[in-house]
Amino acid sequence: MTALHSTVGTLIIVGYIVVLALNVRMAVGRPMQSWQRPVSFGAATLVLVQIMLGFSLLGDGQDIPAIHFIIALLAIIPIGAEHALGSKEPDTRKAGRIGAIANVVTLAIVLAAYIIGETNT
Repeated sequence: MTALHSTVGTLIIVGYIVVLALNVRMAVGRPMQSWQRPVSFGAATLVLVQIMLGFSLLGDGQDIPAIHFIIALLAIIPIGAEHALGSKEPDTRKAGRIGAIANVVTLAIVLAAYIIGETNT
């Protein structure tokens, strides 16, 4: 199950790189892609799955520094900000900027959690 947790972590990073690119594209004035929102929700769903897998691993007795899951849980904040603030913005450029900023923060957080996890397995 640790390998699955690591694989999902990699998919989250790839997902947020894609979502960041899409939001930057919007921020510079390009129209939102029809599949952009599902990709963003997919990346967010992977974070939820990852948290559930992580708690399952903790329940199985796997040992990891507490900072790993504390940082991972912090990712919920910018993900929520992207979806709550960006989706209500009528100006697509501003929505793209909000989304891109939230994605940079999310990506930094999940990268930190990923690096901690990979160095401690």
